Amino acid sequence: MTTTAMPGRQAALRATTWSLGYFLLGLVVSALLVAGWYLLMPGGLERAPTGFANPPAAELALVEGGASLLGYGFATWLIGFKVLHLNRADLRWRPASRGVGWLSIGLSLGAGAAVLTLVLSLATGRAAFTGEEGSPVDYLATVSRTTLLLVPAALGEEIMFRGVAQVALAQVMGRWRALGVVSIVFVLFHLLNPNLTVLSLLNIGLASGLLGVAFYSPGGLWTSFGTHLGWNATLAALGAPVSGLSFPMPWLDYRPGRPSWLTGGAFGPEGGVLATGVIMLATVVASRWSSRETA
Repeated sequence: MTTTAMPGRQAALRATTWSLGYFLLGLVVSALLVAGWYLLMPGGLERAPTGFANPPAAELALVEGGASLLGYGFATWLIGFKVLHLNRADLRWRPASRGVGWLSIGLSLGAGAAVLTLVLSLATGRAAFTGEEGSPVDYLATVSRTTLLLVPAALGEEIMFRGVAQVALAQVMGRWRALGVVSIVFVLFHLLNPNLTVLSLLNIGLASGLLGVAFYSPGGLWTSFGTHLGWNATLAALGAPVSGLSFPMPWLDYRPGRPSWLTGGAFGPEGGVLATGVIMLATVVASRWSSRETA
Protein backbone atom coordinates (compact mmCIF):
# COMPACT_ATOMS: atom_id res chain seq x y z
CA MET A 1 0.00 0.00 0.00
CA THR A 2 1.30 3.43 -0.91
CA THR A 3 -0.12 6.34 1.09
CA THR A 4 1.19 9.70 2.25
CA ALA A 5 1.89 9.87 5.98
CA MET A 6 -0.38 12.22 7.90
CA PRO A 7 -0.94 13.17 11.53
CA GLY A 8 -2.69 10.53 13.64
CA ARG A 9 -5.94 12.44 14.12
CA GLN A 10 -6.23 13.31 10.45
CA ALA A 11 -5.47 9.71 9.44
CA ALA A 12 -8.08 8.39 11.86
CA LEU A 13 -10.71 10.78 10.51
CA ARG A 14 -9.90 9.82 6.94
CA ALA A 15 -10.04 6.09 7.67
CA THR A 16 -13.32 6.44 9.58
CA THR A 17 -14.90 8.56 6.86
CA TRP A 18 -13.96 6.22 4.05
CA SER A 19 -14.93 3.15 6.08
CA LEU A 20 -18.38 4.64 6.62
CA GLY A 21 -18.54 5.49 2.93
CA TYR A 22 -17.57 1.90 2.11
CA PHE A 23 -20.38 0.47 4.23
CA LEU A 24 -22.95 2.89 2.82
CA LEU A 25 -21.92 2.51 -0.82
CA GLY A 26 -21.95 -1.26 -0.63
CA LEU A 27 -25.31 -1.20 1.15
CA VAL A 28 -26.91 1.08 -1.43
CA VAL A 29 -25.62 -0.92 -4.40
CA SER A 30 -26.67 -4.20 -2.75
CA ALA A 31 -30.16 -2.85 -2.01
CA LEU A 32 -30.57 -1.68 -5.61
CA LEU A 33 -29.54 -5.10 -6.87
CA VAL A 34 -32.01 -6.85 -4.54
CA ALA A 35 -34.80 -4.49 -5.62
CA GLY A 36 -33.93 -5.05 -9.26
CA TRP A 37 -34.01 -8.81 -8.79
CA TYR A 38 -37.48 -8.84 -7.25
CA LEU A 39 -38.73 -6.28 -9.75
CA LEU A 40 -37.80 -8.58 -12.62
CA MET A 41 -39.14 -11.74 -10.97
CA PRO A 42 -42.81 -12.84 -11.18
CA GLY A 43 -44.79 -11.11 -8.45
CA GLY A 44 -42.58 -8.01 -8.50
CA LEU A 45 -41.54 -6.19 -5.35
CA GLU A 46 -44.46 -7.71 -3.43
CA ARG A 47 -42.28 -10.80 -3.02
CA ALA A 48 -39.36 -8.85 -1.61
CA PRO A 49 -38.42 -9.71 2.00
CA THR A 50 -40.16 -7.79 4.75
CA GLY A 51 -38.39 -8.27 8.06
CA PHE A 52 -37.13 -11.61 6.77
CA ALA A 53 -40.68 -13.00 6.90
CA ASN A 54 -40.60 -14.02 3.24
CA PRO A 55 -39.37 -15.29 0.84
CA PRO A 56 -37.95 -18.67 1.98
CA ALA A 57 -34.61 -18.48 3.75
CA ALA A 58 -32.77 -20.27 0.94
CA GLU A 59 -33.92 -17.74 -1.64
CA LEU A 60 -33.18 -14.87 0.75
CA ALA A 61 -29.64 -16.16 1.35
CA LEU A 62 -28.98 -16.47 -2.38
CA VAL A 63 -30.43 -13.12 -3.46
CA GLU A 64 -29.09 -11.01 -0.60
CA GLY A 65 -25.79 -12.88 -0.48
CA GLY A 66 -25.20 -12.43 -4.20
CA ALA A 67 -26.20 -8.77 -4.05
CA SER A 68 -23.89 -8.17 -1.08
CA LEU A 69 -21.02 -9.88 -2.87
CA LEU A 70 -21.47 -7.69 -5.96
CA GLY A 71 -22.23 -4.50 -4.02
CA TYR A 72 -19.27 -4.72 -1.70
CA GLY A 73 -17.06 -6.01 -4.48
CA PHE A 74 -17.78 -2.75 -6.29
CA ALA A 75 -17.21 -0.72 -3.10
CA THR A 76 -13.91 -2.53 -2.59
CA TRP A 77 -12.77 -1.65 -6.11
CA LEU A 78 -13.82 2.00 -5.89
CA ILE A 79 -12.93 2.93 -2.30
CA GLY A 80 -10.40 0.27 -1.42
CA PHE A 81 -8.36 0.11 -4.60
CA LYS A 82 -8.93 3.49 -6.23
CA VAL A 83 -9.27 5.84 -3.24
CA LEU A 84 -7.29 4.24 -0.41
CA HIS A 85 -4.82 2.48 -2.72
CA LEU A 86 -5.12 -0.83 -0.89
CA ASN A 87 -4.00 -3.95 -2.70
CA ARG A 88 -4.88 -7.63 -2.52
CA ALA A 89 -2.18 -8.29 0.07
CA ASP A 90 -3.52 -5.48 2.29
CA LEU A 91 -6.99 -7.02 2.09
CA ARG A 92 -5.54 -10.46 2.83
CA TRP A 93 -6.74 -12.03 -0.41
CA ARG A 94 -4.25 -14.87 -0.41
CA PRO A 95 -3.38 -16.72 -3.64
CA ALA A 96 -5.27 -19.96 -4.12
CA SER A 97 -2.06 -21.94 -3.70
CA ARG A 98 -1.83 -20.66 -0.11
CA GLY A 99 -5.50 -20.16 0.61
CA VAL A 100 -7.28 -23.39 -0.23
CA GLY A 101 -5.69 -25.27 2.65
CA TRP A 102 -6.62 -22.49 5.05
CA LEU A 103 -10.15 -22.50 3.62
CA SER A 104 -10.38 -26.14 4.64
CA ILE A 105 -9.09 -25.30 8.11
CA GLY A 106 -11.68 -22.54 8.42
CA LEU A 107 -14.44 -24.89 7.28
CA SER A 108 -13.33 -27.43 9.89
CA LEU A 109 -13.27 -24.80 12.64
CA GLY A 110 -16.74 -23.46 11.82
CA ALA A 111 -18.27 -26.90 11.31
CA GLY A 112 -16.62 -28.27 14.45
CA ALA A 113 -17.92 -25.37 16.54
CA ALA A 114 -21.45 -25.88 15.18
CA VAL A 115 -21.39 -29.62 15.87
CA LEU A 116 -20.02 -29.12 19.40
CA THR A 117 -22.76 -26.59 20.17
CA LEU A 118 -25.47 -28.99 19.02
CA VAL A 119 -23.94 -31.92 20.90
CA LEU A 120 -23.93 -29.86 24.09
CA SER A 121 -27.55 -28.91 23.43
CA LEU A 122 -28.45 -32.59 23.11
CA ALA A 123 -26.59 -33.43 26.32
CA THR A 124 -27.74 -30.56 28.54
CA GLY A 125 -30.73 -28.85 26.95
CA ARG A 126 -32.99 -31.73 25.99
CA ALA A 127 -32.56 -30.91 22.32
CA ALA A 128 -33.33 -33.72 19.90
CA PHE A 129 -33.17 -34.78 16.29
CA THR A 130 -36.46 -35.99 14.84
CA GLY A 131 -37.43 -37.67 11.60
CA GLU A 132 -39.12 -35.82 8.77
CA GLU A 133 -40.69 -36.87 5.50
CA GLY A 134 -38.20 -37.69 2.77
CA SER A 135 -35.29 -40.02 2.21
CA PRO A 136 -31.56 -39.83 2.88
CA VAL A 137 -31.08 -39.12 -0.82
CA ASP A 138 -33.48 -36.16 -0.58
CA TYR A 139 -31.60 -34.99 2.50
CA LEU A 140 -28.17 -35.11 0.86
CA ALA A 141 -29.45 -33.30 -2.22
CA THR A 142 -30.99 -30.55 -0.08
CA VAL A 143 -27.85 -30.20 2.02
CA SER A 144 -25.73 -29.80 -1.12
CA ARG A 145 -28.10 -27.24 -2.60
CA THR A 146 -28.38 -25.27 0.63
CA THR A 147 -24.61 -25.19 1.11
CA LEU A 148 -24.16 -23.77 -2.39
CA LEU A 149 -26.81 -21.13 -1.65
CA LEU A 150 -24.98 -20.13 1.53
CA VAL A 151 -21.63 -19.59 -0.23
CA PRO A 152 -22.35 -16.10 -1.64
CA ALA A 153 -23.98 -15.05 1.65
CA ALA A 154 -20.93 -16.01 3.73
CA LEU A 155 -18.40 -14.65 1.24
CA GLY A 156 -20.37 -11.43 0.78
CA GLU A 157 -20.48 -10.78 4.52
CA GLU A 158 -16.79 -11.51 4.86
CA ILE A 159 -15.85 -9.04 2.12
CA MET A 160 -18.23 -6.55 3.71
CA PHE A 161 -16.98 -6.84 7.29
CA ARG A 162 -13.48 -8.28 6.96
CA GLY A 163 -12.60 -6.03 4.07
CA VAL A 164 -11.78 -2.40 3.38
CA ALA A 165 -13.24 -0.98 6.59
CA GLN A 166 -11.49 -3.51 8.84
CA VAL A 167 -8.12 -2.96 7.16
CA ALA A 168 -8.39 0.83 6.96
CA LEU A 169 -9.44 1.19 10.60
CA ALA A 170 -6.77 -1.23 11.79
CA GLN A 171 -4.07 0.91 10.21
CA VAL A 172 -4.98 3.89 12.42
CA MET A 173 -6.41 2.36 15.60
CA GLY A 174 -4.85 -1.09 15.77
CA ARG A 175 -6.14 -4.52 14.91
CA TRP A 176 -8.16 -5.24 18.06
CA ARG A 177 -9.93 -1.89 18.33
CA ALA A 178 -10.85 -2.15 14.66
CA LEU A 179 -12.24 -5.63 15.27
CA GLY A 180 -14.40 -4.21 18.06
CA VAL A 181 -15.77 -1.42 15.87
CA VAL A 182 -16.52 -3.78 12.99
CA SER A 183 -18.19 -6.24 15.37
CA ILE A 184 -20.59 -3.51 16.52
CA VAL A 185 -21.50 -2.79 12.90
CA PHE A 186 -21.87 -6.56 12.31
CA VAL A 187 -24.40 -6.73 15.15
CA LEU A 188 -26.32 -3.73 13.80
CA PHE A 189 -26.68 -5.39 10.41
CA HIS A 190 -28.42 -8.36 12.07
CA LEU A 191 -31.03 -6.37 14.00
CA LEU A 192 -33.84 -7.39 11.62
CA ASN A 193 -33.27 -11.12 12.04
CA PRO A 194 -36.29 -12.94 13.49
CA ASN A 195 -36.50 -14.18 17.09
CA LEU A 196 -33.65 -11.89 18.15
CA THR A 197 -32.67 -11.70 21.84
CA VAL A 198 -30.06 -9.80 23.82
CA LEU A 199 -28.00 -12.97 24.16
CA SER A 200 -28.17 -13.67 20.43
CA LEU A 201 -26.86 -10.15 19.76
CA LEU A 202 -23.98 -10.79 22.13
CA ASN A 203 -23.15 -14.04 20.35
CA ILE A 204 -23.32 -12.37 16.95
CA GLY A 205 -20.77 -9.86 18.20
CA LEU A 206 -18.57 -12.66 19.54
CA ALA A 207 -18.91 -14.52 16.24
CA SER A 208 -17.73 -11.41 14.42
CA GLY A 209 -14.71 -11.37 16.72
CA LEU A 210 -14.02 -15.02 15.89
CA LEU A 211 -14.22 -14.31 12.16
CA GLY A 212 -11.97 -11.28 12.59
CA VAL A 213 -9.35 -13.35 14.37
CA ALA A 214 -9.61 -15.99 11.63
CA PHE A 215 -9.14 -13.21 9.08
CA TYR A 216 -5.78 -12.42 10.68
CA SER A 217 -4.57 -15.99 10.32
CA PRO A 218 -2.09 -16.73 7.52
CA GLY A 219 -5.02 -17.75 5.33
CA GLY A 220 -6.61 -14.31 5.51
CA LEU A 221 -10.02 -14.01 3.88
CA TRP A 222 -10.01 -17.68 2.92
CA THR A 223 -9.98 -18.71 6.57
CA SER A 224 -12.64 -16.29 7.78
CA PHE A 225 -14.87 -17.23 4.83
CA GLY A 226 -14.38 -20.93 5.54
CA THR A 227 -15.18 -20.47 9.23
CA HIS A 228 -18.31 -18.48 8.41
CA LEU A 229 -19.54 -20.97 5.82
CA GLY A 230 -18.64 -23.98 7.95
CA TRP A 231 -20.75 -22.71 10.86
CA ASN A 232 -23.76 -21.67 8.76
CA ALA A 233 -23.81 -24.69 6.46
CA THR A 234 -23.40 -27.21 9.28
CA LEU A 235 -26.24 -25.76 11.33
CA ALA A 236 -28.48 -25.68 8.26
CA ALA A 237 -27.51 -29.23 7.30
CA LEU A 238 -28.45 -30.49 10.77
CA GLY A 239 -31.83 -28.77 10.68
CA ALA A 240 -31.03 -25.94 13.11
CA PRO A 241 -31.92 -22.28 12.43
CA VAL A 242 -29.06 -20.04 11.30
CA SER A 243 -29.26 -16.61 12.94
CA GLY A 244 -33.03 -16.99 13.19
CA LEU A 245 -33.50 -18.21 9.60
CA SER A 246 -34.79 -21.74 9.06
CA PHE A 247 -33.68 -23.99 6.22
CA PRO A 248 -36.14 -26.93 6.16
CA MET A 249 -34.52 -30.30 5.57
CA PRO A 250 -36.20 -33.54 4.47
CA TRP A 251 -35.66 -36.66 6.56
CA LEU A 252 -34.06 -34.81 9.50
CA ASP A 253 -35.10 -32.00 11.85
CA TYR A 254 -33.65 -30.47 14.99
CA ARG A 255 -35.61 -29.49 18.10
CA PRO A 256 -33.66 -26.99 20.24
CA GLY A 257 -35.00 -28.06 23.63
CA ARG A 258 -35.19 -25.95 26.78
CA PRO A 259 -34.38 -23.54 28.28
CA SER A 260 -34.04 -21.17 25.33
CA TRP A 261 -31.28 -19.15 27.01
CA LEU A 262 -29.19 -22.32 27.04
CA THR A 263 -29.88 -23.77 23.59
CA GLY A 264 -30.88 -20.65 21.65
CA GLY A 265 -34.50 -21.61 21.07
CA ALA A 266 -36.14 -20.33 17.88
CA PHE A 267 -33.14 -18.16 16.96
CA GLY A 268 -30.95 -21.21 16.68
CA PRO A 269 -27.84 -22.21 18.62
CA GLU A 270 -26.37 -18.71 18.22
CA GLY A 271 -28.96 -17.48 20.70
CA GLY A 272 -27.83 -19.65 23.63
CA VAL A 273 -25.17 -19.70 26.32
CA LEU A 274 -23.75 -22.95 24.96
CA ALA A 275 -22.84 -21.16 21.74
CA THR A 276 -21.28 -18.34 23.77
CA GLY A 277 -18.78 -20.75 25.29
CA VAL A 278 -18.09 -22.60 22.05
CA ILE A 279 -17.53 -19.39 20.05
CA MET A 280 -15.09 -18.16 22.69
CA LEU A 281 -13.26 -21.50 22.58
CA ALA A 282 -13.07 -21.35 18.78
CA THR A 283 -11.70 -17.81 19.02
CA VAL A 284 -8.90 -19.03 21.28
CA VAL A 285 -8.07 -21.74 18.74
CA ALA A 286 -8.04 -19.24 15.87
CA SER A 287 -5.91 -16.80 17.86
CA ARG A 288 -3.14 -19.40 18.05
CA TRP A 289 -2.89 -19.26 14.24
CA SER A 290 -2.93 -15.48 14.23
CA SER A 291 -0.20 -15.24 16.85
CA ARG A 292 2.14 -17.22 14.62
CA GLU A 293 1.59 -14.98 11.62
CA THR A 294 4.66 -13.23 10.23
CA ALA A 295 3.15 -11.42 7.22
